[in-house]
Amino acid sequence: QCLAGEGDMDLRGTRVLCEHYYMWSGASMRSKLKSFLGSKSLRGRVDTVPQAEYPEFFQQASIKGTLYQLPDFVVDSESLIDVLAGRQQAHLFSLPDQVVEFGSDGFSDARTLKLTHREHDIEMSVQRFIFAAGEGNKGLINAAGLGKPQTQVRPLNMVYLKMPGLPQLFVHCIGDSFSLTPRLTVTSHRDESGETVWYLGGDIAETGVGKTDAEQVDRARQLLDELFPWIDVTAAEWRCFTINRAEPKVENDSRPDDAYFTKEENILVTWPTKLTLAPALSDQVLADLRKDKIIPSSAAPEITLEAILKPAVIGAPEWHLGTTA
Repeated sequence: QCLAGEGDMDLRGTRVLCEHYYMWSGASMRSKLKSFLGSKSLRGRVDTVPQAEYPEFFQQASIKGTLYQLPDFVVDSESLIDVLAGRQQAHLFSLPDQVVEFGSDGFSDARTLKLTHREHDIEMSVQRFIFAAGEGNKGLINAAGLGKPQTQVRPLNMVYLKMPGLPQLFVHCIGDSFSLTPRLTVTSHRDESGETVWYLGGDIAETGVGKTDAEQVDRARQLLDELFPWIDVTAAEWRCFTINRAEPKVENDSRPDDAYFTKEENILVTWPTKLTLAPALSDQVLADLRKDKIIPSSAAPEITLEAILKPAVIGAPEWHLGTTA
């Protein structure tokens, strides 16, 4: 509904890349068992795809395996961010870390925000601050003197490749181990010239932390040769980069199961955990604002931020920025 402009948010302009995400399982018994357990955990929402209905890429498979269809569609995250930012462009600003300081309103434990920038001293009194800065939440939590939550990062060494003729592919590849992390996850994107980019994650990204670029790219080549031997990627251009998943701290530094939301005085701290849980997180935040009867103020500010702060620059994917390895 939102993608059609008929839901709680108008997300028209967001591109849907694929109507289904897939899961590819090798032919071994342990792979089949793991796939079965995966489907049970999704309560029957995973469907086996008849071979006659395989997407073209898997119709060309030269090894045996089973393809499953997951109850997820794939949105183009770049266009989603563009749409979200475009709706609020006049209210998005860039601010150096060192100029942010939190204080007290003098009447309660509610925080105010103090900015010193370009010879301007500004103090903001707000009904609610919402921290939704990912890895940046840690600095905001410390600056505001909050008692919780603790944070954690889980690093990844991601790989991408691009080559003329690469098909659009969205798939989790399940291995023979019983790890909950797929051996490989492939999503497809376009670079600035329109060429297809395969973005590789999953176990290879988690276990690749600390490896050199050459080592990680070599592992990725071997894995693609093993899982998809019917496609030749010897002419592909490769690159890898490290990135952190930022989250509230969980016992044993494991992955949080759900979106996270907590409140201290007039500050809300949030992490969606992953993109698919962002709507659930927004529901939690909106419910809390309604419960506390928080509505936009009609009072005019004494000074407009547009006169002081620079507009925010929206980030770009690595394949728009980097050179190939």
